[in-house]
Amino acid sequence: MPHTPEPDEDNLDTITPPQPVFHVEQALLGALLLDPHRLDDVNGIAADSFSTAAHAALYAAISTLPRPDPAEHAKNTTWLDRVLATALEEARGLTASYLHALVQVCPWPRHAPAYARMVEAEHARRRLLTAAERLIHTVHDASLPHPVQTALAEADALAAVVDDIANRFPPRSGVLPRTPAPPPTAADDTEAVEEEQLLLATATARPDDIDAVRWLLPDDLTLPLHAGLWQCLTTLARRDEPIDPVTVLWEAQQRGLLDDGREPGEVLRMLAEPAGSVGHWAERALRRSLLATAEHTGRRVEAYAGDSANTPFQLVAGARRALADIAAVRTRWQHATGTTPPQQRRAAPATRAGPPTTTAAHAARPTRATR
Repeated sequence: MPHTPEPDEDNLDTITPPQPVFHVEQALLGALLLDPHRLDDVNGIAADSFSTAAHAALYAAISTLPRPDPAEHAKNTTWLDRVLATALEEARGLTASYLHALVQVCPWPRHAPAYARMVEAEHARRRLLTAAERLIHTVHDASLPHPVQTALAEADALAAVVDDIANRFPPRSGVLPRTPAPPPTAADDTEAVEEEQLLLATATARPDDIDAVRWLLPDDLTLPLHAGLWQCLTTLARRDEPIDPVTVLWEAQQRGLLDDGREPGEVLRMLAEPAGSVGHWAERALRRSLLATAEHTGRRVEAYAGDSANTPFQLVAGARRALADIAAVRTRWQHATGTTPPQQRRAAPATRAGPPTTTAAHAARPTRATR
């Protein structure tokens, strides 16, 4: 059994009580140690479905060793000794007393299939959490030579895990996670702000190029003012109206973009400093938007999977809704870059089995002569 400290032991506050799944795993292992033939009724899990190395080693030993004769098993501990010896190869801390304790804590051995389903559900939650964390980490990994492609590959890996969980726990319609989705991360990127200003100024100076970047949406820009000005530009272009800093400023006033007290002269100065090409800055903005969407999707799924009260059905429904946001911006990215690579999903680990019998990066932003 887990170590229970004495009242006079130090650092009691650092001891974390075991999660419910730990007790479920104990009950399942106890049932299988008591009645090994019940392994025939257990499916959907493997050794790596367990939350501790000791439990994983025990399940692996139980699954691989020949089962004992029921009559002999009831008389002696020979088979239990073999299980312990095999498991000790992977988990040195196991003892014979722990195996006997597992048998004692199992309330109903015939409930082994139900216990296994609970272990499978918790394992699904951990898998989803790990995949979401990998996606978030990828977005922030500055060492990656192709961050967009890598982030999309991790998004596909996350989607593969979701699909696998859905196959095991078909989602119920209308069942969404109870966990509130985290708000988007506030943008605080000086480079992004400067590049978006260049986009707006260059589009104002070369309005004929706006139609070629219709895949860029206002929400792709990091600041509300920039998003509003881009909407002004695309609206004027669609109407085939004259475009220059003054006409854009007037449209911005009509849309209430100056209601926060922003000085008109500030907007005019920003729109009067073009550089580079509209397509280049638009693609840079879309790239940032894709990575930001990937991060937010990862954090949403992470929040859902981090709440143990969510069922696998809820996790699947919530994760698929979050992944839909990446799918939408992926499509626009492919239009922007002229690439339509097939989605490459990393195969999810297969654990639902019965017990065994034996875009190239753009050039750097040009240096601006003046500000």
